[in-house]
Amino acid sequence: MSGIAAKLQHNRDKQHGIGTNSHAVKYLNQDYESLKRDCLRRGRLFEDNCFDAEPSSLGFKELGPSSYKVRGITWKRPGQLCSNPKFIAENATRTDICQGALGDCWLLAAIASLTLNKQVLSRIVPHDQSFDEDYAGIFHFEFWQFGEWVDVVVDDRLPTKDGELLFVHSENCSEFWSALLEKAYAKVNGCYEALSGGSTTEGFEDFTGGIAERHDLNRADPHLFHIICKALQRGSLLGCSIDITSASDSEAVTYRKLVKGHAYSVTGAEQVCFRGGREQLIRIRNPWGQVEWNGAWSDNSSEWRYVSDDDRKRLTNRCEDGEFWMSFSDFLRQYSRLEICNLTPDALTDEYTKWAESEFEDTWRRGSSAGGCRNYPNSFWTNPQFTIKLEEPDDDPDEGEEGCTFIVGLMQKNRRRMRKMGQDMETIGFAIYELPQEYSGKKQVHLKRNFFLRNCSKARSETFINLREVCNRFVLPPGEYLIIPSTFEPNKNGDFYMRVFSEKQADFQEIDDPVESHVEEIDIDEDDICDRFKRLFGQLAGHDVEISAFELQRILNRVVTRRSDIKTDGFSLTTCRNMVNLLDKDGSGKLGLVEFKILWTKIEKFLDMYKDKDADGSGCMSASEMRMAVEDAGFSLNNPLHQIVVARYSDSDLSIDFDNFVCCLIRLESLFKTFKTLDKDGEGMIELGFMEWLNLSML
Repeated sequence: MSGIAAKLQHNRDKQHGIGTNSHAVKYLNQDYESLKRDCLRRGRLFEDNCFDAEPSSLGFKELGPSSYKVRGITWKRPGQLCSNPKFIAENATRTDICQGALGDCWLLAAIASLTLNKQVLSRIVPHDQSFDEDYAGIFHFEFWQFGEWVDVVVDDRLPTKDGELLFVHSENCSEFWSALLEKAYAKVNGCYEALSGGSTTEGFEDFTGGIAERHDLNRADPHLFHIICKALQRGSLLGCSIDITSASDSEAVTYRKLVKGHAYSVTGAEQVCFRGGREQLIRIRNPWGQVEWNGAWSDNSSEWRYVSDDDRKRLTNRCEDGEFWMSFSDFLRQYSRLEICNLTPDALTDEYTKWAESEFEDTWRRGSSAGGCRNYPNSFWTNPQFTIKLEEPDDDPDEGEEGCTFIVGLMQKNRRRMRKMGQDMETIGFAIYELPQEYSGKKQVHLKRNFFLRNCSKARSETFINLREVCNRFVLPPGEYLIIPSTFEPNKNGDFYMRVFSEKQADFQEIDDPVESHVEEIDIDEDDICDRFKRLFGQLAGHDVEISAFELQRILNRVVTRRSDIKTDGFSLTTCRNMVNLLDKDGSGKLGLVEFKILWTKIEKFLDMYKDKDADGSGCMSASEMRMAVEDAGFSLNNPLHQIVVARYSDSDLSIDFDNFVCCLIRLESLFKTFKTLDKDGEGMIELGFMEWLNLSML
C-alpha cells in the first residue's frame, strides 16, 4: 500500500516540475545546502552515511569485502593526498579523466566527450564548489535517471591505495572533480563495481537526459549522412570510434593517423562541389588536440585545390588542432560505429531545431503485464500498450523515404543498482503495429490476443538485447501505430521507461482498458424463492433465522470439499466477511433469506465461470485466465489493477484457487458499489475525511 502511495506522490511531483534540471530531486532526500550549512556550523567535515567509506561502497564480487583486491585500500580526503587540492584547475578537459582500476572506460569516454560541450557539462558539474571558500568536505552533482534529474551528494573521502587514487583521476594530481563525479555516479548505482562494463551511450544519456542511438558503420543506414546533418542541426552529441581486436590495439595509431579504441567527436558535415560532382564530407575531432587523419581531405591534401575559394576558406584550418575533414565514404570505411545522443528540448538554445519528446514510465509484472515477446501469443497481449499518432511528414525527407521520422527508446530501470542482489539486465525489445481504423482515436481499448494473432508488426526493435536500453530510428507513413514493449520471455518483473523523439509533434500515450463495473444486479423477491430453498435456509440459519460470517464459512466449506473439479483450501473467514458486507443491507452483520439467496446465485455463477476459464481442467485458474474471467464477470480493469489482483489473490506459482477467485470478485463489487454510493453527483470524485477513509479502509 505504501508503495502505491509513493508512486502517486511521484506522479504528482512530476506534474509540479520536480525532476527537471532546474528543480532536481534530492537523491535519498539529502539536501546539499542544508547539509553543508550544518557541517560549517558544527565545524566538522561531512561524512555521508548513505554511501560510507567502507567495503560495501566498493563492490560485491571482484571488489567485495572478502576480495584480495580491496586489501590495503584506505579512504582519504584530497587534502590528505596533496597540499593544495582544486575542484577544477582552470577548465575541465579530457585530460582530467584518467582510468583507474575499474572497468568503466565507457563512462569515462562519455565524460571526456562532454568536456567539449561546456553548456551540457555545467548541468552535471555545478562549478560553484571548491576546497577553499566554505569547504566542508561535501560536493554534489546532477544526473539524469530514467526521466528525472537527481541531485547527488557525496563526501570527498576517496578510495586510495599506496597513497594514490584507486579509480578515476586527473593528470593534474591536485584536481579532483572527475574522481568526485565518479563517486557520485557509483553512489546512484549502488557501488563502484556496479559501474564495470557498459556502453558510452548510457553515460551520454545520464549526463544529458538525451536519447542515444548507435549506428554500425559496417551496415550503415543508406541515409546516414542526412541523419548526421540533421543531428548536428539539433545540437546532438556525436561520437565515433574504431573497434579494437585485441588489448594491444587499444589507442594504437594506424598509418593513416587514426587511433583505435579511442572516442572521437563528429563536429560537422558538409557537401561541396568537387570535380563536377558533389562530395560529402565529415569533420571529426580527436580530443587529444593532436594526431590527425592524413588521408584524402586532411588539412594539407590536394583535394582542397578543386573546391571553390569560398568553401576552402570556410572549411579549412591548416594546423595541428586535432580536428580534420575526411570524405564520408572514407569515414564509413575507417570507423566502426557512430553514436548520436539526441538532446532534449530543455537542453538546447533556440538556435537549434528541437525534437518533440514524449515519455512514459510503466512496469512489467509477473502474471499480469509481463507477457514476453511475440513468441508467446497467449500472453504477449498483456504487455503495456502505447499508441503514437503521426500526422505531419518530415519537412526534408530522405530520398524515397517520405514519411514521419521518430526514435523509440526503451530503457529498463535501476538494473545496475540490482547487481548487488545478483540480478542483471533483462533481455528487452519492442514491436510496432499499425492500428486498424476501427481503433483509431480510442484510448481505452487494450487490444487482446486475437488482434496480434491476425496482424503482423509494421516495425520492431532491431533486436532483443540485455542492455539497459534498446533504441531505434524509424520512418513510417502518417498514421496511428501501436507500440508494445516487452521482455523476451514472459513473467520477468521489471520497471521500464519509454520515450519517443519525433521530428514533428506526435500524440503518444498509453492505452488501457477503462475502469468500470457492468455487474448485473440480481433482483430477487422473497416470493421468488422456492419452498425447498426456504426450508434449507431455515435449517442452516438456526434460531435467529440469519447467517453470520462464521456460519457462512462452515456452510460453504461443507459444499466445496465435496467437489473434485475445483481446488481450494476452503473459504477463509475474510472472504465470508466480505460476502456478508457486500449483501448486508440492514447492517446486522448477518444475511437474511433474500440476501443469502442472492449470494448463493452469485456463487453458482462464479463456479460456472471458474470451470469455463480453467481451460486445462487443472482445478485452478492461471493468472491470464483470471484476467479474462474478471472481464466476463462484468469488470473492466486497467493494467495496474490487474497487477494488484495477481499480487493479492494468486499463489507463488501464479495460480488462483476458487476461494481467492470468489474473494476477488466480491471485493471488486463491494468497492465499486461503495464508491457509487458516495459519488452523489456521478462525477467520479468523492471526498472523505480522515475517519471516513479509515472506517472504509478497515472494512
